This record gives sequence, structure tokens and C-alpha cells, in this order.
Amino acid sequence: MQPPHSTAARVAVPTLDHLVVMAANLMEGVAWCEATLGVTPGPGGEHPLMGTHNRLLKIATPDFPTAYLEIIAINPVADHSTPTRARRWFDMDDPALRAHVAQQGPALVHAVVSVPDIRAAVAALGAQGLDRGEVLQASRPTDRGLLQWHITVRPDGQRLFDGCLPTLIQWGPTHPTDHMPASGVTLHSLRVQHTQADTLRAAYRGLGWTAQAVEAGAPRLSAILQTPKGLIEIHT
Repeated sequence: MQPPHSTAARVAVPTLDHLVVMAANLMEGVAWCEATLGVTPGPGGEHPLMGTHNRLLKIATPDFPTAYLEIIAINPVADHSTPTRARRWFDMDDPALRAHVAQQGPALVHAVVSVPDIRAAVAALGAQGLDRGEVLQASRPTDRGLLQWHITVRPDGQRLFDGCLPTLIQWGPTHPTDHMPASGVTLHSLRVQHTQADTLRAAYRGLGWTAQAVEAGAPRLSAILQTPKGLIEIHT
């Protein structure tokens, strides 16, 4: 099934879609959100394809018009009669990352960028020798109907560049933030830093994600959020 054309009309250029915060379990993720950001995340859903589930928080601003925060965890009661991938997205099966989250608590691990043509974007990265992964069709039920999207996932589940090379997504006719209320939290800025800054900059240019700068330095993805508790930084 090809990605729906309606999304291409919605997203004219690549833009930040959402930030991914991984938690050892969803209860810990909710508690982290309340303690760190001062708000309770809204409802999310289950991902049968990956055996994960989430809670969501709208963080959109004029600079990041469809941005939201995803708190995600492995679903311990996932329906395993539904086939799942050998490796989950966002490095969620990586032993080191799982141990870090279990010991240190929920953490920002990745960013997802919405693109108007996901297959063209994958090809653009491939031309630079970067394998962003297969384009998979995914969905989850909501009280307003089925939410559908196409997303890149490598067979090994790796994020690449320490989480700084974004996963790519192309939504169907509905975006999660279409019916998501304001949360009291907004994204103030996003900072990307990496030892391979030149390579990462070239990858961003290939995607057309030119609004995001990349600085040289130790690998780090950080977001500054305006919250009821003031400006809060979360980072990898």
C-alpha cells in the first residue's frame, strides 16, 4: 500500500513531528511527565505491530506546528497473537538503552520528522549511504477511528547517530494533534549536537529538513520546553 497522497498536501516540507521519551513502563512515564513537566499526559494507544503503547502530549507552536511528545514503553500485555517485528522501533530492544532507562528513569531518546514523500526521503538518505530502514504501514485504533501512518524502521531497530538522525513518518488523513487539546507545555527549541556533524548536516539537507541546525560536539539531542514549571530541558 502506498502512502496516502492527502498527507503530501498537508506537509509541504519536512518538519518535526514528535519527540520520543522512552520509559521502562507507561506508569513510570506518566509519573515522570507529571514530576518533570508539571502536567499529566493525554491518552495514547497501543501499537500491535511493535508491542508498545504510549501517552501523548501536544507541544505545538508556530515554529513546530504539529509537534507532540510521545511517552512510549513496551506493552507487557500486548496481544502476541498479532505478529510483531523481531526488533522494535527507536532502539527499544537495545540492552544498553533499556538498562539506562530502567536505572535513570524515562529519557528523551529520539525525534521523528514528518515528510511529504517518505519513499523519496528514504531514497535521498540512501544516496548518502544511510539506511534509514524499511517503510512500514502502521496503525492504532482511537475513539475517532483508525489512526494510520507510514514509518521507517530498520530491521535491527536502530535509531542511528545516537538518536540524532530522525525516524521518518508520513501520516494518513488524520494527524494525532488534530484532536489533541493544548497541554500547557510547548516546544521552545530543539538542539542537535554530534561528533559527525558534517555528515548529519548533509543528511538533513538531503531530507530537506533545513530548519534544524546541527552543532559539533558530543552526541546530544535536547529539547527546551515551556512548562507550568518554567523552561525545562530534556535530553538524550
